[in-house]
Amino acid sequence: MNPLSWLDAVRDDRIAAGLRRSLHARTPDGDGLLDLASNDYLGLTRHPAVIEAAVEAARVWGTGATGSRLVTGTTALHEQFEGELAAFVGIESALVLSSGYVANLAAITALTGPQTLIVSDEYNHASIIDACRLSRADVQVFAHRDLTSLASVLDERTHERAVVVTDAVFSVDGDATPLHDVMMQAAHHDAALIVDEAHSLGVCGEGGRGLTTQWSGGDPTHVITATLSKAFGSQGGAILGSRAVIDHVIDAARPFIFDTGLSPMCVAAARAALIQIVSDPDLPSRARTNAHHLASLAEAIGFEVSTPDAAVVSIVMNDPLDAVRAQSMCADHGVRVGCFRPPSVPDGRSRLRLTARADLDEPQLAKAAAALAAVAHAGLGIANGQDAP
Repeated sequence: MNPLSWLDAVRDDRIAAGLRRSLHARTPDGDGLLDLASNDYLGLTRHPAVIEAAVEAARVWGTGATGSRLVTGTTALHEQFEGELAAFVGIESALVLSSGYVANLAAITALTGPQTLIVSDEYNHASIIDACRLSRADVQVFAHRDLTSLASVLDERTHERAVVVTDAVFSVDGDATPLHDVMMQAAHHDAALIVDEAHSLGVCGEGGRGLTTQWSGGDPTHVITATLSKAFGSQGGAILGSRAVIDHVIDAARPFIFDTGLSPMCVAAARAALIQIVSDPDLPSRARTNAHHLASLAEAIGFEVSTPDAAVVSIVMNDPLDAVRAQSMCADHGVRVGCFRPPSVPDGRSRLRLTARADLDEPQLAKAAAALAAVAHAGLGIANGQDAP
């Protein structure tokens, strides 16, 4: 008997529920589709200066980091970028890791433990959820963006230490946490704060500096995690905080200690992207403007749409099967969009996710509107009672 035969039944159930996933390889031209599914918020992934920086780094340093950061995986390029990134955000120190996922695992597991209460927003990213599970801390979840719920959990704290963890901008719905008020609650309850700026660094705040330092001014009790694979057009992650925090992560975070360092090519690309963001401070606002334009177009067609606080536009679908059909229909009309279904989102919250870019133009926005209109005509995802045009 095959001990893995149960996989066949699970697969069939997923297919019936519209939850089967598959890989679709992109071609160099993106199959000719308008890309509104990627996280390339500022359009820097293919920027000539970003590409050239990666190529030059490969010539100088080779293609890989060759080892963990504590062995051979730290180059002068890593340290230069970490200093520049910290200065850009307005915080004391930064540490580069191999992904944003690993950055959350490293920061949360290193800064918590069995005597810690972690208070986590219910819609936090999977990397935060997994880090909380690995931390061995007592994890309590508060209702999404609900300050009363957050205060209630913190009021009942009996632990020696407490840490509040939240996304700055949530990855599926694109809404921002009420960060200033969250900071005030954390301070009132003597809790540290970890904020995942994956979807806001480079897009929100003054010149794209993110939301945390916009409200905190570099408070040493605040820790930022981020990714370099979205607005920074590269790959990798980062933790930003006080020197004491970064030193502790280097000493204690297993996901940092035992992981191969980020490739110098990716570091160089992210650094070149940072230079572009600094030299063109309107890039972040253009991405946000285009997101609001996309949301307005979708709402006018008749969809239930989230109000974007960054570059993510979320459109409600009736169920997973509708979401899959709508995604396919958009592709038929020349537009690639994201499709989020359980378990990526909770049951009943399937979405189309459109991600705006700073370099979208009017014809491209019109093309997106035409694709969404076709979806509406098919009766997929209309939730506000309007008739499709």
